[in-house]
Amino acid sequence: MTLNELNRLDRAGFVAALGGIFEHSPWVAEAGFAARPFASIDALHGAMVAALLSASDTQKLALLRAHPELAGKAALCGELTPDSTREQSGAGLAACSPSEFAQITELNARYKAKFGFPFILAVKGYDRAGIIAEFARRVENDRASEFAACLQQVAKITRLRLDALLTH
Repeated sequence: MTLNELNRLDRAGFVAALGGIFEHSPWVAEAGFAARPFASIDALHGAMVAALLSASDTQKLALLRAHPELAGKAALCGELTPDSTREQSGAGLAACSPSEFAQITELNARYKAKFGFPFILAVKGYDRAGIIAEFARRVENDRASEFAACLQQVAKITRLRLDALLTH
């Protein structure tokens, strides 16, 4: 789909096309619709991120909680969205050794218990060791820092998803 085609969609079509960009949170696309037409993918992404950042903390937390754990139960059961499956597989998380899987499982549990939402990382460009190292580093942060870090990572993930969806 091109940006021009996206700009011509009605609200329902726009939300249908972009509703999955922010994991299980079509409300972000719905909120971004009013800023049409978009002159660039940067402008589209900026409008959607602005909608996220202007949302209540309750909405932001729900969006973070809509993300799957890395190499977690949803991945093992094949319940990830196609985007999440592609992203996690591309980083090698589908091929974790038993030791790596045990580390990630332990980090997922610690992180979620401490912060109340899953660890979120735009995994493109990371290998499994890099992901585990970043996970171990960030689990030591305070909640406010991690809440902000996860929102920044969501912004990175969604930009990558928009670039994959739209032709320039």
